[in-house]
Amino acid sequence: MASGGSSNWTAKQNKRFENALVMYPKDSPDRWHNLARAVGGKTVEEVIKHYEELVEDIRQIETGHVPLPNYRDTEENSKDIDEKCIRKEKPEDLVMALAEAKADAILSNLQTISNQEKDDEQTIFTVADTAEAILQRLPIGEYVKDAEPTLLITCDQVVVYEGVIREKPSSKEEAWQFWKDYSGGHAATVGSVLVTNLKTGFRKGEWDRGEVYFHTIPDEIIEKLIEEGTVLYVAGGLITEHPLILPFIKQVVGTIDSVMGLPKALTEKLIKEAL
Repeated sequence: MASGGSSNWTAKQNKRFENALVMYPKDSPDRWHNLARAVGGKTVEEVIKHYEELVEDIRQIETGHVPLPNYRDTEENSKDIDEKCIRKEKPEDLVMALAEAKADAILSNLQTISNQEKDDEQTIFTVADTAEAILQRLPIGEYVKDAEPTLLITCDQVVVYEGVIREKPSSKEEAWQFWKDYSGGHAATVGSVLVTNLKTGFRKGEWDRGEVYFHTIPDEIIEKLIEEGTVLYVAGGLITEHPLILPFIKQVVGTIDSVMGLPKALTEKLIKEAL
């Protein structure tokens, strides 16, 4: 499937696209951003265009008429979870609980893989706002090339500002206030990574923390950032890798990939332990 799409899409990008389609609900407001991140190297506009070009193939995938690799007769592999119903006092406990809930929701939709066709290589599914771009940089091939099980990686992240937990902003107004607070100040990120081996049932997760300090950010920059819309789909509205924001980052404590939402070293460690 999807092999007949835009000529500048690689086979790997098409495969990621197909897998991501069933990982994110059709009506999710941030679906296109998640799909673009999952594919890697493509903008939201390119993903939408690709989707439109492949609408018939996609319709068959989403209605279960065409089975996906590592899935059997499954329309979608994730269920919506009401994150607001999961409350913990400590940010570390909250992100771990949310990663667990995401994994449980997906597992409830997955068919056991023992009766499925095995893919040629290890398959890793990620559920995180910023996971795919970082995951591509992990040397996964070095230690999973002979492995059979499929891994599910679920993640969550919150931003902590002056001791208060911040999740995704509920409006542009709230996103504006978030960035006015960050301007000339700093915020902490707390993110979780949970790796589940779908064959053995082994599950291991940990959390990581980072901090980012900002120079004063002009109002016009904040306005452009918010109008673009991406900040509405990430914890605390915090996007450190955005070209508009990069010039105003004063210091990062910890690793930039942790601040972005998927700590590379921790993820690699958990993948190794899960295999």
